[in-house]
Amino acid sequence: MPEHKVLLSLRGLRKTFDTQEALDGLDLDVFEGEFITLLGPSGCGKTTTLRIIAGLEMPTEGSVHLDGQDITHLAPEKREVNTVFQNYALFPHMNVYKNIAYGLALRGMDKSDIKRRVNEMLDLVQLEGYEKRMPSQLSGGQRQRVAIARSLILSPKLLLLDEPLGALDLQLRRQMQQELKSMQQLLCITFIYITHDQVEALPMSDRIALMRSGRFVQLDTPKGLYEQPHTAFAASFIGETNLVTARVEAIKEKEVLLNIAGFTLPCYCEDWLTPGENILLSLRAERIHLSALPVNTPCRVTGELIESHYAGGERVSLIRLMDGQVLRVRATTESEAEPELGSTVYAWWNQLSGVIVRDDRVSS
Repeated sequence: MPEHKVLLSLRGLRKTFDTQEALDGLDLDVFEGEFITLLGPSGCGKTTTLRIIAGLEMPTEGSVHLDGQDITHLAPEKREVNTVFQNYALFPHMNVYKNIAYGLALRGMDKSDIKRRVNEMLDLVQLEGYEKRMPSQLSGGQRQRVAIARSLILSPKLLLLDEPLGALDLQLRRQMQQELKSMQQLLCITFIYITHDQVEALPMSDRIALMRSGRFVQLDTPKGLYEQPHTAFAASFIGETNLVTARVEAIKEKEVLLNIAGFTLPCYCEDWLTPGENILLSLRAERIHLSALPVNTPCRVTGELIESHYAGGERVSLIRLMDGQVLRVRATTESEAEPELGSTVYAWWNQLSGVIVRDDRVSS
């Protein structure tokens, strides 16, 4: 992402509903022209954060600054911020043209200018020729395009999108993801996008703010969040990973020796480790390789193949290690040999693929 000035700043945002704390002191800088996603499970505070930015909710503490101006207590209609909701919120009695033109008409813009701008938006969202249709005559994807056009036509400094694709079927959702990203890049408008779907967040975002219990767990690029998660929650929420329990045997400068199921293997060190403690190693399922024959590589363990399922281009296998831990492995089926259940297999990975994470799992 290119370097830009800070457009939006959140400082110390807290929000309490009765006795429940929805936001717990959020700080965030969003850059001009950025596509940033607030990602997390239901109830983590994503929508509350968005509503505070939009002015639909007041924070209990903290401030919101847009383009250097404190807008914390500014009315929603006076903010250069627009919101696209999952339910579209179109006017059912207005056709497509009037829905898109509504905001400009309120501002008293000349009709010829409104027509020009509406036509530009119809072209942008690929709805030319749909001007006279009513919302009830449109598909879900078309209604969502109208809602996006109605928001973009006002040229907001910031567009907020609250799970806008959640009501669409999978194929249409994937198509709309590409279209949204293309629109954002074409218009250079800052997008803050909310979703609980990590598959949606990874390809669209410049940065992802992963949320949990009203806090940011990790703010990073999609690649950084996937490849270098900081915690067990971050590792397991993004992609599919194994959280392997290991014991720290020795620490040598930037390398640590771990004991996993009786095997000693190297990993890159974290400064908070101490010899003798148990830690978690995050291993992505697709980064583990299997072999029926012994392998000569530093990061390897052996185990019993207890399950194996063919899934088209890949095979999903479960390996039980000698200490009872189970590894989940995803491997390509190209030129594969059919594995034999119950046999001893060798699981190995590149040293860079194992990431030590902090254990922030919640005990049940």
